[in-house]
Amino acid sequence: MTQNPKAGQERIMYRTGAAARLAGLPVETLRVWERRYSLSDAERSERGQRLYSGEQVARLGLLKQLVDQGHSIGVLAGLNRDQLQSMLGLDGQARAVAAAPVRVLLAGAILARRVAAMGPGTLGLDVRGQCARVDAAVELPPDAGADVLVVEQAELDDAALAPIVAARNATGVAAVVVLYRFCSSANIRALRAQGCLVARIPADLGELALLCQSALTGHRLPLQEPTVAVAPPRFDEEALANITAAGNRMSCECPRHLSELLSMVGSFERYSQQCASRNPEDEAMHAALALASGKARVLLEEAMEQLARAERLPLPKNLA
Repeated sequence: MTQNPKAGQERIMYRTGAAARLAGLPVETLRVWERRYSLSDAERSERGQRLYSGEQVARLGLLKQLVDQGHSIGVLAGLNRDQLQSMLGLDGQARAVAAAPVRVLLAGAILARRVAAMGPGTLGLDVRGQCARVDAAVELPPDAGADVLVVEQAELDDAALAPIVAARNATGVAAVVVLYRFCSSANIRALRAQGCLVARIPADLGELALLCQSALTGHRLPLQEPTVAVAPPRFDEEALANITAAGNRMSCECPRHLSELLSMVGSFERYSQQCASRNPEDEAMHAALALASGKARVLLEEAMEQLARAERLPLPKNLA
């Protein structure tokens, strides 16, 4: 994140990585969108880096939601923020969230000190109360008028969920943002299933207001990620080897080439399913890779079955 002077004022600007993270996008996706559609009209730093305003980051978040719903980015890229919000069904009250300071409760001693050090109103936050630990948040006044509970806990273990849920219920907030440094994927999924927005502790607190706004408007908070079932493999390595051996007697080399493709795609699918994930974004990426390669495998297997039947090549017992 950086600051860029404009019209005599300083605006908080976000580099590509921070903008993508706040919008819920992989950095690679944002770069592709920019290259193909120039969708944000981002400014440039003195070193040529793209810089995004808070308004642009919010628009990117809207684009992400609509693309997730099945809309084409090529169509969405030409729409302004009001049009995107209209497509999502966000009313005027929801749109006003981004324009006003976010009323928050802070749970975390270091977080509270960092916010206080920035000065009142600097971060776009209206702090209505604070406590050193999340389990003490139940003692905060429920009539403080806060909309978001922000919890900072460096290490989130299995015992973290219950106090966070209890704090949310006791304070009556509309949304919860949970900031962490280390956390297992299972615990992150459990918190998201409770409606919490979960993110790594930002290096610069300028991102905190946007995270709170995202939590209030529902950005990046799917309670359950849809699962897509991919048919199990129809050809194992032995079956592919048998087809290759039989196909070697033919002048056409398609059986051998298709067997090699199937073997490679199947191997990559298995690798993606087992590949180590460093964080939730990694886990989601590898799941997407496994799903894509699984779909490709299914299509290639259909082609292989058609080819094998047409050329009278040996099929596995489950297809014979």
